[in-house]
Amino acid sequence: MWESVAGKRFRIGYALSPQKISTFMKHSLIIHARDRGVDFIQIDLTKPLIEQGPFDCVIHKLYDAEWKKQLEEFSLKSPTTFIIDPLNAIDKLQNRVTMLEFVNELKIQNLGTPLQVFVSDESSEALQDAMTREGLKFPVIAKPLIADGAANSHQMSLVLNQNGLTKLDPPIVLQEFVNHGGVIFKVYVAGDHVKCVKRKSLPDINEEKLNTSSSENLISFSRISNFAPQNQSDRESYAEMVEAMEMPPLSFVNEVASRMRDALKLRLFNFDMLRDSRIGTRYLLVDINYFPGYAKAPEFETMLTDFFIDIAHKKRSRESGNLDQMENKMMEADSNGNDL
Repeated sequence: MWESVAGKRFRIGYALSPQKISTFMKHSLIIHARDRGVDFIQIDLTKPLIEQGPFDCVIHKLYDAEWKKQLEEFSLKSPTTFIIDPLNAIDKLQNRVTMLEFVNELKIQNLGTPLQVFVSDESSEALQDAMTREGLKFPVIAKPLIADGAANSHQMSLVLNQNGLTKLDPPIVLQEFVNHGGVIFKVYVAGDHVKCVKRKSLPDINEEKLNTSSSENLISFSRISNFAPQNQSDRESYAEMVEAMEMPPLSFVNEVASRMRDALKLRLFNFDMLRDSRIGTRYLLVDINYFPGYAKAPEFETMLTDFFIDIAHKKRSRESGNLDQMENKMMEADSNGNDL
């Protein structure tokens, strides 16, 4: 039986780009949330935020300075409104160098990160020197430094050899490519609610395949099918292998999600994990995204609505606490014969 918000309806203001609205504000989510007492109200970005509302909660995925200023002003005016998520916490995920630094500090057994190095120099010699210094070997994955949700922040490439380095455009992050059975585990987090799904990923690359691909030095992820099985029989076998891939233990996924949520101070995010083929019980966390595409997760409507109802309860507790404080002050003033 689904839990609903009792009494006053819970109002969520959302400030999202047009593209994000189209992928997040699905009709199925709006209806499911509405039936359980949760309403979504679009924030008018042409008007000051402090003149809009009232909102019980604000969700957002905008990064410009004007929005940040407005959100800070609104937070001061409406201290009991939940802002999801804090601006300073989101900023940590916009840089791929700092994004994964905290993972090893969590000291979770069987969880690590791939080797990676940041390079700002445009010369291929500097790129190769950086790889050598960090112990990186080909192939490597080239990722843009900034991960702000813009289209170019997702433009990644598989670099097969030194010649491929000459086609890169630093500043850039080079990340170790690890064979992982062609499957990536995407974990969606919304507060205490967690879902893990598996998706087809880059196929494993052996020395023979690397050598026979010498005609190509760098392959964009959009053309990565060049490494996928070419004939129908092999493609079917590959699909069956992906389907048969065992999911990570649920207890492990939940522990990682919980520890990351506390460390990042974020409520809406997802992360990508690989199972390291070299050590079958070891997982590598390779990427983290703020406010991801939840519609790709099964039953995302229920997951998100459950999360918003949790926030509704916390909002009412916060308001109750403020009222208690005011009543205590009034009682103290009365006992002292003073006015507040």
